[in-house]
Amino acid sequence: MIDRAGRAELVEHARLSIARGSKSFAAASRLFDRATREKVWLLYAWCRACDDIADAQDHGGALGDQSDAGERLATIRELTGRALAGEATGRPAFDALGLVARETGVSAAMAEDVVAGFALDASAWRPASEADMLRYCYHVAGAVGVMMAVVMGVAPGDEDTLDRACDLGLAFQLANIARDVAEDHAAGRCYLPGDWLAEAGIAPDDLMEARHRPAVGRMLRRLGALEAGYEASARVGAARLPFRSRWAVLAAAGIYGAIAREAARLGETALDRRIVTSRAAKAGFVARGLAGALLPVKPAPVPALSRRQLAASARENAADYAAR
Repeated sequence: MIDRAGRAELVEHARLSIARGSKSFAAASRLFDRATREKVWLLYAWCRACDDIADAQDHGGALGDQSDAGERLATIRELTGRALAGEATGRPAFDALGLVARETGVSAAMAEDVVAGFALDASAWRPASEADMLRYCYHVAGAVGVMMAVVMGVAPGDEDTLDRACDLGLAFQLANIARDVAEDHAAGRCYLPGDWLAEAGIAPDDLMEARHRPAVGRMLRRLGALEAGYEASARVGAARLPFRSRWAVLAAAGIYGAIAREAARLGETALDRRIVTSRAAKAGFVARGLAGALLPVKPAPVPALSRRQLAASARENAADYAAR
């Protein structure tokens, strides 16, 4: 059992982790009330640690040596399982997960959905279709959105709100994919759907050739359109959150949505530099998030492929893969 001093140490470790690993999310997280903010930080610390272990990184940056990806995945699973069983792991980020799971309704099944995304990367998987890409986005970000919603007080049985929370994670990851096409290619990864590439006559390994740049630019616009649909759906769910949480979520949605919109605007020239959001722009999205939190939300449909559809499809794919 973690005492008050031990909890404070974990919270401080998590605060430092988010400050270093995601300036955008760190900025948005300051808008939560203190109790929610601390739990959000604790969950983020686990996500960040898993990502760093999976990619052999230190709070993001260039990918490390991927030769022992399977061993690193096993480490993530072992430490996560021990944390959720209430054991001390000796790793603050994993102990943070155990703590936040005990304080909220975060479950082992929710955590496993996230870890399954790291398993895809460990197997050098690439999406064959748009649905495949969205399933990947579900695992690495949509499932995190579900966990974050539970941390913010959404009941595990509130299916529609959890769908909308997942949609926010999907929007975030689509923005990341659009921003990181060149970086991912340099690391031997590609998250653009195989059928999109085939339609354009592009072999994945040739993605960055000059002759393909206009086609890749069009794909960035397709990603932007997908992101916009998921972001709009997420904003509907955010309206059901407490005011401070609603404000934080809307600010984060604006910050990440701007990345996707900028990639779509730049088209092929987005491949030449990493898109960043300035401190002034983040402050603007915080202000817009406040306005959005005070105003009625615009209706938006749940996208055709949302949490329940993607989760069911992911389970079917996992079963098929295991049977081979």
